[in-house]
Amino acid sequence: MSNLRNTKVLTAAALLTAIGIIAGFFKIPITNLIEIRFASIPIAAAGALFGPGIAAIVGILTDIGGFLVKPTGPYFPGFTISGAVSGLIYGIMLHRKDNNQAAFSTKSFIIRIIAAELINAVIVSLLLNSLWLSILYGKGFIASITARALKTFIMVPVNVILLTAILKPVSRFSLNRSTPKESL
Repeated sequence: MSNLRNTKVLTAAALLTAIGIIAGFFKIPITNLIEIRFASIPIAAAGALFGPGIAAIVGILTDIGGFLVKPTGPYFPGFTISGAVSGLIYGIMLHRKDNNQAAFSTKSFIIRIIAAELINAVIVSLLLNSLWLSILYGKGFIASITARALKTFIMVPVNVILLTAILKPVSRFSLNRSTPKESL
């Protein structure tokens, strides 16, 4: 969290939040309970680059910012919790201290992407978001899980492919590198 004092980290986190808010607008609504969204991709990128703390903040701000800019229903704090949990999961699973480009293209990193997506799908998409939707719309929890299960597991390989494609180029902009001081 001390990285938030670094201007480059703060700027990149703000950009990822803005991208997450914009990506949240591009959704495919299927029913009240089922939507296909891609707002978790910038949260995952924040987790991979900066770790769980900053990714959780990006997840929270993405949810709140998306609601403030273009509300699509009543505000419900459960989805903000889901954004924070997503950031924590991605940060724990994907963050590497070295943050070099080669680390983002190894076979073990792709396995970690798959594991992170599966864990996020089960905990956040399937369990937490189904719980929030059942509370919000008065539907049964089991009915919500049943309706959302197919969509959730169809999105796992899609998100794995997107993350694999996005994280390698994003790693080129590693913010941990020291820049040479300019001569006066």
